[in-house]
Amino acid sequence: MLNKEELMLAISDLYKKYKEQLLYLIFGGLTTVINIALYWLLGLVDAPVTVKYSIAWLGSVIFAYLTNRVWVFESGAHSVTELWHEFVAFCLARIATGVIGYVIVLFGVYVLQQNDFIWNILSQVFVIVSNYALSKLVIFKKNEGVNDDH
Repeated sequence: MLNKEELMLAISDLYKKYKEQLLYLIFGGLTTVINIALYWLLGLVDAPVTVKYSIAWLGSVIFAYLTNRVWVFESGAHSVTELWHEFVAFCLARIATGVIGYVIVLFGVYVLQQNDFIWNILSQVFVIVSNYALSKLVIFKKNEGVNDDH
């Protein structure tokens, strides 16, 4: 059995090893909560599905960009040009996954005639996985050989 110090060291090592994935899961979860909460709140005022989805998507994308840039992927972009390219790439990726998520919701609601709230949650599973891959591999890709110790 590990003593307290060994356990803390083991936890610290695991955190360091999986920090990016852990933070992405935490902030991705919060992004999803924001999306679902906005979608639900707009349902209280009887907004149409397209309006609910679009506003919930926009709010969650803004939150996701800020948290992914600062804490998850620790972006090295600093110049206005770098920030602009990063932001545009982030938004384009989110538009692509957002459109696919929207199609998933429409399919569930209008083709399968099922609950829009449930299909919005299901679409978010696809969106989260796809967004991580795009962020990691394209948007916030670390340049090989670049020293990040500024």
